[in-house]
Amino acid sequence: MKPLHALLLGTAFLGASVFAADEAKKPADAKPAVKAAAPKVPAQPADVAAPKVGNDGQIQGGFAKSHESFVALAKKGEAEVVFLGDSITAGWGGAGKEVFKEYAKYKAVNFGIGGDRVQHVLWRVENGEFEGLKPKVVVLMIGTNNAGVADNSPAQIAAGIKNIIDAIHKRSADTKVLLLAIFPRGATPADGNRVKNEKVNAIIAKLDDGKKVHYFDIGAKFLKADGTLEKSVMPDLLHLNPASYQVEADAIREKLASLVK
Repeated sequence: MKPLHALLLGTAFLGASVFAADEAKKPADAKPAVKAAAPKVPAQPADVAAPKVGNDGQIQGGFAKSHESFVALAKKGEAEVVFLGDSITAGWGGAGKEVFKEYAKYKAVNFGIGGDRVQHVLWRVENGEFEGLKPKVVVLMIGTNNAGVADNSPAQIAAGIKNIIDAIHKRSADTKVLLLAIFPRGATPADGNRVKNEKVNAIIAKLDDGKKVHYFDIGAKFLKADGTLEKSVMPDLLHLNPASYQVEADAIREKLASLVK
C-alpha cells in the first residue's frame, strides 16, 4: 500500500489535470459585443431635391405617407389654393384647423409636413404633388428647419426656395406664389436661427416680380415693439397657437383674395 501522502499528491495531480483539460475545452472569454454605430445621414444641400430620410438611409415612413396622400389630392385637380411648407403649414390642420375653414371657398389643401426642409419640399413638388394640379395660388413658407444646419447657408436656402417656385411653375405656369417670409423664431432678435432666417428673407424678397411671385412679410405681427417673441404667441417660440393662426389669416386675407381672382 502506498503511503497516505503519496495518495494525496496523486489525487491532487489528477484533479488539477482534469481541471486544466476542462478549461482548455472552454472558448476564450468573448469580448463584449460592440454595437454598430447608426449610419450617419449624409448632409443634404438645401437647393437640391431630396426626400426626408432616417438614420437607416431610407425614406421616413410618415413623410412618405403624407406625400402619397398629397399626390392623391393633386390628381383630383380641384384645389384653387395650396398651402405648402413644414410644420407651421401643417399646423393649419391642428391649432389652425378652425381658422382654415375660411379657405374652403378656395377648395384649399394643406401640403405641410412637420420637420420638412427646403430640399424636402422641392423633392415633393418634383415627385407628384403638382401633377394634375394647377392651383391659382400657392401659399409657400419654408426654410426655418434649415436654419440650424451649418452647411445650409442663407444663400443656399434661398436658392432652394427659388428652385421650388421654378418647379411649381414648370408644372403649372399660371400659378401665382404668395411667398411668405420665414416667421420669426426665438425669444429675441439676437436668436441665431432668427438672424439666419432674416438673411434668407432678405434674399427671397428679391424674387417678387409683382406677377407670378409675391413676397409678403407678416413677421412683425407676431412680435412686440422691441422685437421680442412671447410664448403667448408661439408657445415654443416657433409654432403658432390658434390665435396666431387667426393673426396670419387676417394678415394674408386681402392679398390672397386678390391673387385668386
